[in-house]
Amino acid sequence: MSDPDHRFQDLMDAVDAAPDGPEVGAFFDFDGTVIAGYSVTAFIRHHIRHLDLHPRTTLGTLANGWQGLNDEEDFRKFLGITLRTWAGRTPEELEKIGNKLFRDEIGPSVYPESWRLIRAHLEKGHTVVLASSATRFQVEPAAKALGVDHTIYTAVEIGEDGTLTGRPDGRSPYGEGKAAAVKEFAAAHDVDLDASFAYSNGGEDVPFLATVAHPAAVNPSAGLRGAAAERAWPVVDFTGRPWTTPVEVARTAATFAGMMGGFATGLGLGLLGGSRRAGLNLGIGLGGDLSLMASGVSLDVYGARHIWESQPAVFLFNHQSQLDVLVLGGLLRGNFAPVAKKELANDVLFGGLMRLLETAFIDRADNAQARKALEPAVERLREGTSIVIAPEGTRSPTPTPGRFKKGAFHLAMQAGVPIVPLVFRNTGALMSRNAMIIHPGVVQVAVLPPVDVSDWTREDLDERIEGVRQQYLHTLAHWPGE
Repeated sequence: MSDPDHRFQDLMDAVDAAPDGPEVGAFFDFDGTVIAGYSVTAFIRHHIRHLDLHPRTTLGTLANGWQGLNDEEDFRKFLGITLRTWAGRTPEELEKIGNKLFRDEIGPSVYPESWRLIRAHLEKGHTVVLASSATRFQVEPAAKALGVDHTIYTAVEIGEDGTLTGRPDGRSPYGEGKAAAVKEFAAAHDVDLDASFAYSNGGEDVPFLATVAHPAAVNPSAGLRGAAAERAWPVVDFTGRPWTTPVEVARTAATFAGMMGGFATGLGLGLLGGSRRAGLNLGIGLGGDLSLMASGVSLDVYGARHIWESQPAVFLFNHQSQLDVLVLGGLLRGNFAPVAKKELANDVLFGGLMRLLETAFIDRADNAQARKALEPAVERLREGTSIVIAPEGTRSPTPTPGRFKKGAFHLAMQAGVPIVPLVFRNTGALMSRNAMIIHPGVVQVAVLPPVDVSDWTREDLDERIEGVRQQYLHTLAHWPGE
């Protein structure tokens, strides 16, 4: 284990050693701590794309950020420039924009290490708080996705007409203001700061970190790094997103060429032998191997025996990126048919391939059509062909799996086959939600024991499904063998 890994494990061990219960607080700064970069830049890009941000405002915001923020007054000026962009908009408009930006841009930048720390605190029953000087439009979508119930943020003033005035409402939680807000929150929620934790990356947060017994400087600025050294606070640098290089662009192109070439070759050989299914299986395995080899991605699989011992089955996987498709090919090798949303039928990269694989395409907006589309999938299961499906129905912006839909579980119940959860730990780190470039690395996969659904009923289905989802959360937070 490398030294940074040791330091991160020290943070996890400190959480594990802490008392259980809500009286222990865990306060996380947001920008640069939970996510890489700054959420405000996603909003600026959005406004530029929609031509509703004046160039002078953009330059003013960037110039103030580049010059640095030395105190609360500097921050207030910087904030004022940003908030004036929103003047005249309704809170509902900003909430809609914030949710979309989190899903498409901000969420995929969540540090895996921060996610694991947040999960560790939640599992201990601690009171977890995102404490940020950003607005609720930036912070609350993240809190909801991460399962965090509490937020501290800069409130915005709402005029009598129900629109934003472009001014903050009260003191922003920045510098001493954040420390004051944390103390106020702790008093209101019976949180013991002498047993609590705080994490931040910025030098302005020294007063905030000093409010708790267990502060930690993560991804620290030069100012915070120096302050942490003086105070003997733990310092940990998280793994950032890899840079895209021309080599990776070329490798990604080779990846998809290898996938299609390998699949076509395997399918052709199978058809020559007189078996379409044998061709599909050979093509899936060969295409998966060639694509992973070209991309520089390898698989580290725990519990692989559950794949072969449990077929036919409904294989579930937590969906974070297009890389998942390549991983499935290399992992399962064949003898499966996918179930996917109908939009993927026309996907440039995978649409043609998925049609060849006899995918059941589901219209998520039409329940009657969805049930009808699943009928062939039930027949395939009964005939011995496994089904692969992402129960969330879409890619998750963070490592936290979204709410599981019922279709996959109805399939297993109707066909009388088990469910086998496939937990992908870091496909989103090597290829984020909307990315087109694959970065080389190791994808970790945990194949969990099959789930017998023979005694499941419609009455207890919601509870059973959430139980499976909790298996994913527990596995992601406590990886087998670590």
